[in-house]
Amino acid sequence: MDKPKKEIMDKAFEQAKKYELEYGDCAQCVIAGVFDALGIENNDVFRSATGFADGVGLTGDGHCGALSGGVMAISYLFGRQKEEFHRRGKIMKALSISRQLHARFKEKYGTCRCHDLQTKFYGKFFNLLEPGEWEAAVKAGLPETCSTLAGEIARMTAELILEQMDKDAAKT
Repeated sequence: MDKPKKEIMDKAFEQAKKYELEYGDCAQCVIAGVFDALGIENNDVFRSATGFADGVGLTGDGHCGALSGGVMAISYLFGRQKEEFHRRGKIMKALSISRQLHARFKEKYGTCRCHDLQTKFYGKFFNLLEPGEWEAAVKAGLPETCSTLAGEIARMTAELILEQMDKDAAKT
């Protein structure tokens, strides 16, 4: 990487925030922001994140889609490949970095569950599939809050990825 780490992390934040405001789907937005900042193109990973929005399928019942997107970006770069399936130890790097992201997320927000995050921020969960709920969510400020959260998770993810890349480079 020729760019300074801060520049990469800031780009991940800015892109993820912009994408969430413009297009939605927090998981995809984090992946897109991180991948843009790192110069990665992979539509399969991006597309695979679609169902994680708003705690899985807009239910709010899973963990935050932005966290899912961050874990997917980490796993793409450090996870086990199919030809390595028989090597259990190959999963440890991705799991360790994902655990760090989870811990940072939990420290910052107190919870990882989308429903609980919305309740913390707004006093209620918005069921975006129900008529009128999207308008109420917009009025409450959900797009701004979620886009900032997506940007922050993209920044955290990029930072953890860059730290691991530095560790890996030092070993060679």
